[in-house]
Amino acid sequence: MKAGPTLAELRAYAIKRSLFGPTTLGRAIAKLGFVQADPIRAPARAQDLTLRHRVASYRAGDLEKRYSKLAIEEDFFVNYGYLPRATQALMHPRKPRAAWTSANEKAAREVLAFVREQGVAHPREVDAQFAKGSASNWFGGKSSVTTQLLDTLHYRGLLRVARRDSGIRVYALAHETPADHEETASQIVLDRLVDVVVHKYAPLPAASLGQLISRLMVGVPQWQALRATALERAKLRLAHVCTDGIDWYWPAHERIGSNAGSSGQARLLAPFDPVVWDRRRFEIFWGWAYRFEAYTPPPRRKLGYYALPLLWQDQIVGWGNVSLKDGLAQAEVGLANGHRMSRDLRGALDLEMANMAEFLGAEESAWRMIKP
Repeated sequence: MKAGPTLAELRAYAIKRSLFGPTTLGRAIAKLGFVQADPIRAPARAQDLTLRHRVASYRAGDLEKRYSKLAIEEDFFVNYGYLPRATQALMHPRKPRAAWTSANEKAAREVLAFVREQGVAHPREVDAQFAKGSASNWFGGKSSVTTQLLDTLHYRGLLRVARRDSGIRVYALAHETPADHEETASQIVLDRLVDVVVHKYAPLPAASLGQLISRLMVGVPQWQALRATALERAKLRLAHVCTDGIDWYWPAHERIGSNAGSSGQARLLAPFDPVVWDRRRFEIFWGWAYRFEAYTPPPRRKLGYYALPLLWQDQIVGWGNVSLKDGLAQAEVGLANGHRMSRDLRGALDLEMANMAEFLGAEESAWRMIKP
């Protein structure tokens, strides 16, 4: 009887299935199922840093430029990001747990009527029309009440993002959504969404599978009561192995081979790239802790403001902080977990920084080692 895959085979499988060969932008998003977005640009937004490894000749900003021509939507899934329109439609009609007040409902009707009349509306235009002032937002700062209302209308599926202007979401009325699902149909649709999550992040430790299905409930709050049974069904239909005392799950139709092989290419990955998103799996696979420190006070940072995990062969050997200034793409690179700079790794990093410069539209590239 053949033994189940080893940890090394699971790791190689995770890398190979996610870092597929470069394709078109639309096909890459469909293949990934979901691309997490982040507004920080250091040196580019996370969605661009993710797509550059998977889309042929991709340049920073291409997603924003081509968004309106693709059958994709911005929405909250397990996080906020981009996903195929057909997948996004499965989450709607979304029913938030918090009901609107009569005042909010009146304001929402007014804003929807204005957007309907305009066709597409920039938040600045909506704010000029209604001028409702500012209020505290979810992360402790202040933002326009109108902007928060637009966000709520978008989340509720009444508005969609038509395009972005310099990173700002421009809204239009949403496409029609299907009628409410019966309970049995809801379970079927929820299973389809869970499968999108698993396809994106597999192979998953059992704890991470449960965590992601819980996060999915923010995208489909109307099905919160079905979360536990959705997890049970997922564990029954997915491929499963227990390796070194950890239960792993992945799509049942995929086979994990023992000869996946590793690439000699070095890649600086986005903090939210599917290869590294699961910090639990990261530590199991690579034996050290990676943390996203953009919101960590500078004195407490260990890796840097926007450290990009450095993948080489089948190991995350360290990280790099990349910046763009005066036409130069430059990186400060650190190594982790006892890895050392070899001649092969040095050459691979030279090539990766040249690729990074092309992606950023820089004229030159350079990198230097930093002390641990």
